[in-house]
Amino acid sequence: MIQSYINHIDYYLPEKVLSNENLAAEFPEWSVEKIAKKIGIHKRHIAAHDETSMDMGIKAAAILFEKNQIDPKSIDFLLFCTQSPDYFLPTSACIMQEKLGLRKTCGALDFNLGCSGFIYGLSLAKGLIAGGIAKNVLLVCGETYSKFLNSSDKGNRTIFGDAASAVLISDEAVGLSAKIGEFNLGTDGTGAENLIVKAGAMRQPDASGTEVQDDYGNTTSDADLFMNGPAIFNFTSQNIPELVINNVSKNNFDLGDITYFVFHQANAYMLNHLRKKIKVSQDRFPIKMDFCGNTVSSTIQIALKELHEEGDFSAGDKVLLAGFGVGYSWGAVTIELM
Repeated sequence: MIQSYINHIDYYLPEKVLSNENLAAEFPEWSVEKIAKKIGIHKRHIAAHDETSMDMGIKAAAILFEKNQIDPKSIDFLLFCTQSPDYFLPTSACIMQEKLGLRKTCGALDFNLGCSGFIYGLSLAKGLIAGGIAKNVLLVCGETYSKFLNSSDKGNRTIFGDAASAVLISDEAVGLSAKIGEFNLGTDGTGAENLIVKAGAMRQPDASGTEVQDDYGNTTSDADLFMNGPAIFNFTSQNIPELVINNVSKNNFDLGDITYFVFHQANAYMLNHLRKKIKVSQDRFPIKMDFCGNTVSSTIQIALKELHEEGDFSAGDKVLLAGFGVGYSWGAVTIELM
């Protein structure tokens, strides 16, 4: 079978910064120290009013091309993951093809996933390469959850930041040269309403405008992102440890063979809970979100890029990647550095 490799990663963060100090000034009951300790985030980047997920994705891809001297004409397929597209139609990826100078013979499509989006995108890219459809796949993830958040929703505003990432997956190993292994994927639609924006699409085109406050003082309406934090925590706690065990086994490794476990960077509290459940030491379980927050489908890529830049990767390292969240949707894959 034709192998596929993660070769280059880059990301883009918007200019505007929302710091813990900014949030504490708005919500005096939340101290800077409390936010940092529980959530593990010191600041997040927020897209400008006229800046979209597609805009950020284009910027991330342009950074990737320039830094790594990648010819846009070498891209055979563009995958764009977002839950905040510019339009219902046309497909954002089609517009990005023109903006990025990709060939007209390049395939392009959007797919709608959240925190598991990168893992699913890797599985699609691997399939395109294994099927001989593409040699070079550009996987872009971009999200502007900030545009879904109620200004009085202090809980979600402390967690989410906006960002975009761009990854080149190819049939030859260069750059980072991380061989993509076997996947485990999962879905449970019974949890759909625990992380949702109800209004705006075809099921409920118009928002009622009615605001509701939860037991923690967070305010949302049906036009805003709603997250049932306890339910999401329980779903993650019940499903992700088993996902990790199954993926390690599917790739014919033991837990001890894995150099790093790079999970979706949801928040520090949840990540540390999961780390303890799968009995992994802190040095093998990096958390890289303090400077950008939970960027949804880009968190794993940002963490990988930071680890690579810091010189933490070596040939032979095995890294288990796991994404999980809205849907419910989850997935894992183990990559091996060449």
